[in-house]
Amino acid sequence: MSSDDIDDSSAPLIEHLAELRNRLIYSVIAFLVGMVLCFTVWNPIFNFLTHPICAALTERNQDCSLVLIKLQEGFFVAIRISFFGGFILSFPVIAYQMWRFVAPGLYKNEKGAFLPFLIASPIMFLIGAAFAYIVILPLAFQFFLGFQQIAPSVGDVKSGTAGVVFQGSMEEYLALTTKFILAFGLCFQLPVLLTLMGKAGLVSAAGLGSVRKYAVVAILVLAAIVTPPDVITQIILFTVVYGLYEISILLVRRVEKKREADLRAQGLWVEDEDDDYADDGSDERAS
Repeated sequence: MSSDDIDDSSAPLIEHLAELRNRLIYSVIAFLVGMVLCFTVWNPIFNFLTHPICAALTERNQDCSLVLIKLQEGFFVAIRISFFGGFILSFPVIAYQMWRFVAPGLYKNEKGAFLPFLIASPIMFLIGAAFAYIVILPLAFQFFLGFQQIAPSVGDVKSGTAGVVFQGSMEEYLALTTKFILAFGLCFQLPVLLTLMGKAGLVSAAGLGSVRKYAVVAILVLAAIVTPPDVITQIILFTVVYGLYEISILLVRRVEKKREADLRAQGLWVEDEDDDYADDGSDERAS
């Protein structure tokens, strides 16, 4: 290979690296701007996140208050809220920059297949996060607060009984709340992920159905890890995630039927004993 050939082959790589650098710079700038904006309003955001615990305490006629265990705890809570809030605000920009980087290398049909999933992913994450905030967090906090022991009045003959009340750490509460929100947001990505894999031919509806019993065990383990030892919350999580798994099978089956219809229209579909795709030697399942 001559030096001219080496220069010609290295030029596209340098151009791609320069393009990637520019997209990363735009994404980082968007993230930093979102982070600064969230830092200016971190207190209202934190008040919004504490609404479930305050509602649960109000039902028990208790004051809603959190404490600072460490002097710097409040600052790091503000930073954590700014970090997650900045990522959420900047995600449309990050996704757009990602799309602009990969889109030139995709065929027209590949662009049409990838773009809907790029849009559906944040929508499903928000649905999962909202489900955790509205349904799961109140149930979890009701369960946790049930272990309190309110001290009796002084005039009671049992006044020597120790009182156990909630005095939560600001940082620990935020960590627990964001854990639930992120976990459910990611769980709701299951249909998007499996459908995209089905579109790429990596999974099939029949294959997902055949491993259903293993999926049930995996979902049960996930429910035990993510949720507290509360049977009701675990059942809710299991029901939701398993429902998403079944929906994913239906979506993958729909993708397969659409692919079969396209291949039949092109005259490339051949029926055989295994119901596999066939043509003149190329693998159409990946197309």
